[in-house]
Order: sequence, then C-alpha cells, then structure tokens
Amino acid sequence: MATSGTTSFDLSIDEIIDEAYNRVGIRPNSGNDMKRARRNLNILFADWGNRGVHLWKVELDEVQLVAGQAEYTVNSDVSDVLEAYISTSAAASNSASTQDVSITKIDRSAYAALPNKLSQGQPSQYYVDRQTTPKIYLYQAPDASTYTYLKFYVLKRIEDAGAYTNTADVVFRFIPPMVSGLAYYLSMQYGPDRVPILKQVYEDEMLRALDQDGGRTSLYISPQTYFGDGV
Repeated sequence: MATSGTTSFDLSIDEIIDEAYNRVGIRPNSGNDMKRARRNLNILFADWGNRGVHLWKVELDEVQLVAGQAEYTVNSDVSDVLEAYISTSAAASNSASTQDVSITKIDRSAYAALPNKLSQGQPSQYYVDRQTTPKIYLYQAPDASTYTYLKFYVLKRIEDAGAYTNTADVVFRFIPPMVSGLAYYLSMQYGPDRVPILKQVYEDEMLRALDQDGGRTSLYISPQTYFGDGV
C-alpha cells in the first residue's frame, strides 16, 4: 500500500486549542474561551523553560570583542548561555586558520571574588547574569589582540503562540505533550474531575519527549586506577 511520502504534520494554534478542549470534554463557545486557552498555552511554554534544555532552541550567537570591555549584552529572547569560546574570526569568516579557545562558565560568587575584573588579557572565564536581558561578563577583560570574537551557544525562549493561524514554535517530538499539557491546564478551570488523568498523560508524554530531546553521543567508561604507596 502507498504511504503519504510526507513528514510535515503540524497543528495550528486554533487546532491545538480545539484538541485540548475536546480532551477536557467541552467545546469553546466564546472568544474569551479561545483567549484563555492561548494564554494558558503561553504559560505552558514558560513552564517548559524550567524543564531543561530544548535542543531546537539552542543557537550559536557571537559578539565582537572590544578591548577593555568585560560586559556584553545578549538578545532579550535568550534564556541562558550554555557554553562559550573566544575566536580569532567571526562565524561567517571561519577558515582553516581560525583558532577557537573554550572558556569556563563560573557562578556569581566566583565572579564576585575576582580581585580586578577589568584587568586585560585573554579571557578564560565568563559569568552569565540572567536578568530580563542576560549579560555576559568576561574575565579577563579582552585585550582583543588575537581573539576578536566571543561565540556562545544560547538557549532561546519558545516564541509566543500569537495568532490562531500560527503554528507553535515546537518541534514534532513535543506536539503530544503540548496538546496534553494545554488540556491539563484547561481542565483545572473547566473540568476538575479530569485533572488527575490529564495530568498523568501530560507528565508521561513530557517525560518521553524530554528523553528523546538529547544528543546521542558516545559514552566511554574507564576504570579508576589506584596506586599503592609501596608499604
């Protein structure tokens, strides 16, 4: 038998809302019902930001280093900076001669303990101040003599639902927990008797999606070796 030959299944925001309401056992009959569902969908996306790193929202950003400047602002749609390195060239100009050096992420206490935060040299550490608009603080402040760019992988926020004709800013792996999560949220307002089962379905589907949303890399395990003192 023939198959479709396509792998483009997706749902618009109004279809997501309609399916979620169906699971609660009601049909939306007013504009307020639709607005409430869209608001709950955005709240659901905000909660997902607390549930770990979503690989489809990881991107590589960069800024040009300025000699003596330790503080750099990232885009307001960034939730966190995952890892960073300094480079001799911009990403668009990468070549065989490009040199990259990884730098270490430190916490606020470690950064606060640094005695001279504006001493210049080759940066080796960075601290991320996670405010509404996150900032990166480098130590040492770059001299920009060799390494002229800071490149960093960021975790971006999931985009708002927006218009009902939009599709969600979610990869296909997370379509099931998106729908079941919205149904669970709506059940707390429209069908309290269905809260336990819808919550269980949501958490199960979310767990499976998070398990699959990972990089499948090789794992090497080596035995730990102890050497005696000869006594």
